Amino acid sequence: MDAKTVGAVAALTGVSVRTLHHYDHIGLVVPSVRTPAGYRGYTDADIERLHLVLVYRSVGMPLDEIRTLLDDPDADVVAHLQRQHALLSEQVDRLQDTIRAVEELMSAHRKGIQLTAEEQVEIFGTTAFSEEYAAEAEQRWGDTDAWKQSQQRAASFTKEDWIRIKAENDALLDALAEAKRAGVTPGSERANELAARHRASIERYYDCSDEMHRCLVEMYLADERFTRYYDDAEPGLAQYVHDIVVASIDG
Repeated sequence: MDAKTVGAVAALTGVSVRTLHHYDHIGLVVPSVRTPAGYRGYTDADIERLHLVLVYRSVGMPLDEIRTLLDDPDADVVAHLQRQHALLSEQVDRLQDTIRAVEELMSAHRKGIQLTAEEQVEIFGTTAFSEEYAAEAEQRWGDTDAWKQSQQRAASFTKEDWIRIKAENDALLDALAEAKRAGVTPGSERANELAARHRASIERYYDCSDEMHRCLVEMYLADERFTRYYDDAEPGLAQYVHDIVVASIDG
């Protein structure tokens, strides 16, 4: 039986060796044979399981739930694929809505029209800025100076500001994920630089003290919506962001 090494699977699928080792460690995708050279090898069935994981991950399912689903002895491959098809169809519908929104924003940009709050939501493409969440945030922090400061600063942002902020946030998320994958240690110079960038991203809206910064990253672990935002980019990233921020403060 032909089997592929972890490096070969990484090259074939685009999944990093570190992520494959992580999936192996948690029992999500485990190479099931030994190669002739004595290395652990992935069979075609193992790689198919990896692709199932990637599809479920792409629609936001936590790794623990994916493992439980794939290990269900009563489920079959067709059932898995039917479930994936349904989830992806829902995702396509959402993407089509986003494409239409972006086209409308492009048209507005060409005409020099001020970006509205609703259009900002479409650009961010996240429920974190929905009316429900905004109302919850105002209820929790509406009496604070930070909330008032953030409202004043956000009101002054132009459409170009929002687009730039989105790009900077995406770049920061990528940098944080890459640092975690590379094993950058909390408290190191590189980790402290990332923690400073994280604080700077917050201070676009309001002044962020050490205490407030610590409270925010603790909330990333306590509120599953924030946890999901980071962990969808890299498994365990919310905990990692918490750790580098706390280390930068305590160090």
